[in-house]
Amino acid sequence: MSEGAIREDDPRDVARARRLAEDVEGSPLKGKRLRQRLKNFVAGPDSYVASMGGPLPWMQRRRMIEDETAHHERRLASARRELAAACGSEAEFARRWRRIADAWSFHAVNELIEKHNRNFPAEARLPMDPGTGDFVRLNGKPYRLEPLDADWVLERFPASGLQALRVDVDDDR
Repeated sequence: MSEGAIREDDPRDVARARRLAEDVEGSPLKGKRLRQRLKNFVAGPDSYVASMGGPLPWMQRRRMIEDETAHHERRLASARRELAAACGSEAEFARRWRRIADAWSFHAVNELIEKHNRNFPAEARLPMDPGTGDFVRLNGKPYRLEPLDADWVLERFPASGLQALRVDVDDDR
């Protein structure tokens, strides 16, 4: 007996067949050939959990890293403008700005970055590159994020350009 066969001696099968016939009666597809669905895709339990629970942990963590980094950038830009207004020479500005960059604390965001670098490959199920033995690159870039430090600050906010900063400060007034 095939899987979908109806056993006439089973009242449940008879009732099920009757309900199916009633459902099909009003269908605009009755009597028409249906397109066969491909069955090579099976959603795993993790897909269901992700769709019901919202962003995955690595997504949430990545967003927190981006938000924290943007917060640091705004604070650093403000501190740099204030320092430019207070300094009398380019050399004094450069010396004091480097000192601020060295002392700036990125502890919280660097903790998130370290956690990202440690957990992201497993959480995102990155495939391994058999040639290198490392995880594949994402859009040609490594998945690892670099921690923020004084070099990061000085790259984005150089310890020079006092005159340009003063013009910006004067324009803001």
